[in-house]
Amino acid sequence: MNTPTEHRVYLVGGAVRDKRLGIAVKDRDWVVVGASPQHYIDAGYKPVGKDFPVFLHPTTHEEYALARTERKTGHGYQGFTFNTHPSVTLEEDLERRDLTINAMAETPDGELVDPYNGAADLNDRVLRHVSDAFSEDPVRVLRVAKFMARFAHLGFSVAPETLALMKAMVANGEVHHLVAERVWQEMHSALGYQSPRAFIETLRQCGALQVILPEVDALFGVPQKAEYHPEIDSGLHTLMVLEQCATLSPGNAGHAFCGLCHDLGKALTPIEELPAHHGHEERGVAPTENICQRLRVPKNVKQLAVLVTRWHLHAHRAFELTPKTLHRFLLALDVMRKPERLDDFLAVCTADKRGRGGAANAAYPQADYLKDAATALRAVDAAAIAKNTVDKQTIPDAIYQAQRAAIKAFIASR
Repeated sequence: MNTPTEHRVYLVGGAVRDKRLGIAVKDRDWVVVGASPQHYIDAGYKPVGKDFPVFLHPTTHEEYALARTERKTGHGYQGFTFNTHPSVTLEEDLERRDLTINAMAETPDGELVDPYNGAADLNDRVLRHVSDAFSEDPVRVLRVAKFMARFAHLGFSVAPETLALMKAMVANGEVHHLVAERVWQEMHSALGYQSPRAFIETLRQCGALQVILPEVDALFGVPQKAEYHPEIDSGLHTLMVLEQCATLSPGNAGHAFCGLCHDLGKALTPIEELPAHHGHEERGVAPTENICQRLRVPKNVKQLAVLVTRWHLHAHRAFELTPKTLHRFLLALDVMRKPERLDDFLAVCTADKRGRGGAANAAYPQADYLKDAATALRAVDAAAIAKNTVDKQTIPDAIYQAQRAAIKAFIASR
C-alpha cells in the first residue's frame, strides 16, 4: 500500500527540527496537502484522530495528518474547531503551530519549506511564536517551558515578544483553563529532560508558576540558614536540587518531581522562626499531597514524593538516629517489601544534599549506611520467628523486637 497519489506529503515538526540540531529522530510525522479522509481510508491507512483526521501508515505506522486550520471557539486547548478541507495549504497548516522551530517542513526529497524563518531561529537558539494564534492555547505556555527544559543546555532562550505574550496569557486568565492531566503530561516530560530547572524558571518568568504550582512559587524569597544553604533562597535551592536530580538520575522525571516537592513546607514556616525551618518536613506533606491530587499524579510517584518530603532530614541525619528512630524510618519506607524504593528515595536525598552552594560534588555516605541498615533489617527471618512462637498473638511483637535488635546490633557495629 502506498501513499495516495495526487497529494503532496511533507515531513513536519520535531523530526525536521531535531535533524537540524543533530539529534536522533525517533518519530516522524507527516502533513498531507490536497487530500480527503476517504482517500486514506481507501488506501488502507488506519484513522486514529479524534478531533481531526490523522491516519497511521499500514506498515510504518507513522502519522499522516491532513493539513488543517483551526478557529478558537472556547477556553482551553480543547476550545477549537478544525478545517481539513483539501484546499488548506501547507503554509496555513504551519502557521497554526506553536514555535517557528516547529513550523518547518521537508519534502520527501529533503527540501526545506520554511515560511516562518524557523531555521534562522534554530540557528540563533531562539524559541519564538509563529503568530498571535499562540495565545489561544494555554498548553503552549507549558510547551515553551518544556522546550527550555530540553534545549537550555544548547543555549536556547525565549524571544522577548514570546515571553510577553505568555505573560499576557497569564494575565487574561487563559492559563487557568489548563486541564490537570495535560499539565502533568507536559510537566512529566519536562522534568525528564536535561535542564528541568529551566522548565520552572520559564513558568516563573511569565507568571504561570503561581497559577500552575503555587506551592513551588511560594518558595522563592523564603530565606534559609546560610550555614546549611549558602544560596539562602529556598526556591533557588529547589532549582539546584532539580539540576542534581538530572545529573544523578538522567531522564528520571519521578526523581525530579520529588526534588521539586521536597521542601514545600519551608514556604509555610512562621515568619518569626525564619531563617530556621523546624518541622518543615511535616508541614510539607500537605502541599505535596495537594499538588499530586490536583494534577492527578500517578500513585507510585505520589507515594515517593510524600516519603521524600516527610523523611529526607532523617536520611541526612542517619548517623545520629537511635535504633528506635532508624527502625521506624525504615519501616515507613517499607524497605521489607519494596527494597527498590529506598534506592529512589536516597537518589533524591543525595540530590538534595548536593543541590546547594558549594556542595555539587559532596559525598553522601548516609546512602550506603541506610542501605546496609535495610539489609540488616531484611535479614530478620520473620517466617522462622512466627513458626517458633508458641503464642501466635505475640508474633507481630516478636518480629518487631527481633528487627529492633538487628538495627541496634547494626548501629553498634558501626
